[in-house]
Amino acid sequence: MSRTAVPAQDTPAPAGSTAADDPAPEDASAPLPGPAPRTFRPRSGRAGAWAELLRLPALFTVPGDVLAGTAAAGARPGPRTLLAIGSSLCLYEAGMALNDWADRTEDAAERPHRPIPSGRIRPAAALTAACALTGAGLALAAGAGRPALAVAAPLAATVWAYDLALKHTPAGPAAMAAARGLDLLLGAAATGGGTRTALPSAALLGTHTLAVTAVSRRETTGGSVLAPLAALATTAALTRLVTHRRPRLPAGRRAAAAPGLPGSGPAEYPPRVAGALAAALGAAYAATAARPYFHAALNPSPPLTQRAVGGGIRATIPLQAALAARSGSAVTSLLVAALAPAGRMFARRSGMRKVSIT
Repeated sequence: MSRTAVPAQDTPAPAGSTAADDPAPEDASAPLPGPAPRTFRPRSGRAGAWAELLRLPALFTVPGDVLAGTAAAGARPGPRTLLAIGSSLCLYEAGMALNDWADRTEDAAERPHRPIPSGRIRPAAALTAACALTGAGLALAAGAGRPALAVAAPLAATVWAYDLALKHTPAGPAAMAAARGLDLLLGAAATGGGTRTALPSAALLGTHTLAVTAVSRRETTGGSVLAPLAALATTAALTRLVTHRRPRLPAGRRAAAAPGLPGSGPAEYPPRVAGALAAALGAAYAATAARPYFHAALNPSPPLTQRAVGGGIRATIPLQAALAARSGSAVTSLLVAALAPAGRMFARRSGMRKVSIT
């Protein structure tokens, strides 16, 4: 949760401009026939620094967790789903702020452009934001009901444990996978549908997150062929599971989908339609993730490794949508899928096309 998220572009980089973006200096002795041309630069003020710290474009990868969990539980999104999404967003952002606070010494050497080492945000402010966002996330989960809070509490604990202790250990990728899985279960718990039926979807999403996180561990150094190859194999396996298995509808949806039976579940379309949608979204997931993984396996340089991480993060949204369709909720799956272009548009307009997850 604290780090997987879906940015709009491939490689991490600061939100500021590069030397290639600046116009060549003019000769000071040359006459100026008119006003100097105006140059446009990304926002670099306090608001821009916080947007960079919190990885705002990556927020679009978060609601799909809760919505996929809601679909897996056999329920329609409702007010409690919105509270669960709010809780998930707060806990995600808490992890982002805490991540940069915990890595401030490392970032001073490897990523000095980031908000904390560059001096644009004080470490104490980032830590305070992480604490406040965690409290807000737990409060919103409590508003969604006791079952939701029972999932949000271990989710918050996992986020903090990852950032403060587990990130640089062999348990780091597993902790990230657990956080994404718990985030999906939060949606199931908030709707009152129970978490048991959502466990398969949580396992699939967690497996994807495990693969992306394993690749991201060599994001700045490169040199790993095994991690991209393993991620590529994982993507192929997940695609097959999502697209080659008939959607397993919860009991309520099975009753509602039966001809002539007024079931109580929120059936939206026949299982055949949901299966075709799951297959299409699964193919989109594979197309988004597989190519950059393959390139990173051929040449595990830092730029291509970073692009592989970006591709894996972006692939989270079509995977979430495919899981919702696999659960028989076509409308919810299309709602999740719409978050991908919305995230890309937001990233372009906010000047944050490149966002790191580490």
